[in-house]
Amino acid sequence: MYFTDRGIEELEKRRGDEEVTLAWLSERLQEFTDIHPEFETAVERFATWLARLDDPDD
Repeated sequence: MYFTDRGIEELEKRRGDEEVTLAWLSERLQEFTDIHPEFETAVERFATWLARLDDPDD
């Protein structure tokens, strides 16, 4: 198990029944990078990956 799996599992356990919009998620990611700029590259890559999930060219 990767260390990050624990955070993902906690997220699912605590908030797994909630529904959110992508706009809400985008706002939270922006807030996170404002507070933790050292993670900007990782968040940017994650957001780009999510945005392109169904793009056959990527």
